[in-house]
Amino acid sequence: MTVNNEVHHFAGIRHESLIHDYAQLFFLLLFSMLLIMYIRAVVRSNRHYKTWPHFRIACFIIGICCALIAVVGPLANRAMTDFTAHMVSHLLLGMLAPILFCIASPMTLLLRAVSIPLARRFTKILRSRPLSFITHPIVATILNIGGLWLLYGTNLYSLMHSNSLLHLIVHLHVLIAGYVFTISIIYMDSVFHRKSFLYRAIVFIIALAGHGILSKYIYAHPPQGVPLQQAEYGSIIMYYGGDIIDAIIIFILCWQWYKSARPRIREPFEKSNRMGEQQADSV
Repeated sequence: MTVNNEVHHFAGIRHESLIHDYAQLFFLLLFSMLLIMYIRAVVRSNRHYKTWPHFRIACFIIGICCALIAVVGPLANRAMTDFTAHMVSHLLLGMLAPILFCIASPMTLLLRAVSIPLARRFTKILRSRPLSFITHPIVATILNIGGLWLLYGTNLYSLMHSNSLLHLIVHLHVLIAGYVFTISIIYMDSVFHRKSFLYRAIVFIIALAGHGILSKYIYAHPPQGVPLQQAEYGSIIMYYGGDIIDAIIIFILCWQWYKSARPRIREPFEKSNRMGEQQADSV
């Protein structure tokens, strides 16, 4: 009886290892393909327009690296059994990588790289009602923060480690929801359904509160199968690490707000130049 239990135990471990290996291979191919597509789009865009900013290229490459570190390699392997490592990967995949992707403006680059008829089709899709609904700040917040509450507040966290499809879906959701939430708050990529700065700032504050409350909830109520000490360390990383990354969004949002609201100081000089030209013409 004991031998049979050990056999089933090792078989279960081997099954989970295979699931994780397949997931890592999928993400490695996915992010490698995205990087190749981005670089090709940069080359094609530079042929017809001014040079694509190098800092955007750097942001996309660093974002791809952050996402890969989170789901492929030693950190991803340790995250399967260590909740503290899982939370580090969550910050990289769901928060830092989306901000870098947003700054890299892949959708804007795509519209520059494709032909005019195809760009019009993509623009029509970006202007569609479904995307308008998904990129609404409140909906994006529900998809992002609400998804995290569902992950850590139910048994979904334990189930994702034994189901390959669920494992992929959860990680893809974390990344995509983080990206959609970021572009709904800071408009650095092609977003056609825009809200005011005040509206986005209020929604962002609510999102910050939801993220902070969740980290405290995890501290007191660990997900199923997570030891208490790991849950405490993981929640601390989520709380303070999330604040550091959120500070980047706050800075960008305030900077954009300031740029749009600052008074124009060029008008007096333009008026004086026009007066000088009028006086020169009269002479």
